[in-house]
Amino acid sequence: MDIALLVNPTAGKGRARAVVAHVAGRFQEAGADVSILVGHDADDALRLARRAVESGCDALVALGGDGMAHLAVNAVAGTSTPLGIIPAGTGNDLAKTLCLPLKDPVAAAGLIAERLSGAGAWAMDAVRVGDRWFGCVLGAGFDSRVNDRANRLTWPRGRARYNLAILAELRVFKPLPFRLLLDDGEPWETEAMLVALGNAKSYGAGMLVCPDADLTDGLIDVTVLGPVSKPEFLKTFPKVYKGTHTNHPAVTTRRAEKVRLEADGVTAYADGEYLAELPITAECVPGAVQILA
Repeated sequence: MDIALLVNPTAGKGRARAVVAHVAGRFQEAGADVSILVGHDADDALRLARRAVESGCDALVALGGDGMAHLAVNAVAGTSTPLGIIPAGTGNDLAKTLCLPLKDPVAAAGLIAERLSGAGAWAMDAVRVGDRWFGCVLGAGFDSRVNDRANRLTWPRGRARYNLAILAELRVFKPLPFRLLLDDGEPWETEAMLVALGNAKSYGAGMLVCPDADLTDGLIDVTVLGPVSKPEFLKTFPKVYKGTHTNHPAVTTRRAEKVRLEADGVTAYADGEYLAELPITAECVPGAVQILA
């Protein structure tokens, strides 16, 4: 086996760097040749991953968090190269959905090696937006505004920066006018706090914004939170961690194979990474990724 191991050494506050030798060793015990790929930045990492796939590696394995998994999905989607994920980040939402070992990277590597040498990969859906792909959830509205604000801040670091951005954005945020087109249906115009398009159930370290999403149904789950007061928003938002927010009267859920999403001056983030400024068209591609899980 020829395994390309794509590593984000800073993931999980350095956790990935600490375990990369052990992970590579587990693959080598299974008889694999391992090439370790570390990019100078995200673009360079994606370039290295695509080169490995084009060169015919037997599997691309992402060691890191959701950002690294997102890069890897973009490298393998639409190809026959299987993807393995070794969670070593903060959120690990796709790894959770795939029921991978979250606290034992070596066990995750062993599972990948077993799948490669035995049962093989299975096909999961991915969502295509132009020439980009995502595996978990795309968010636009309050959450993308928070990400925009957090990316502009230089202090503090880590999760505290994101929490500060939430508080700052909540003070000024107002519902935004969205226009959606689901498949070939009628245009849907609505004001909303946020719109989420889910291939998987969660994003943002366990927020089950699309709790009924299925990686193999060929559909995008659409969750729209309509206008609510700020006190009501603060009351409702924590329910997203259990997926019970969908019972709120301001929440609407739909499913579609393709979604057109429009709003002026609003960005979209997918798997926690900046994707594009709206408008976008997102299309679920059944079985786009061969996953070792």
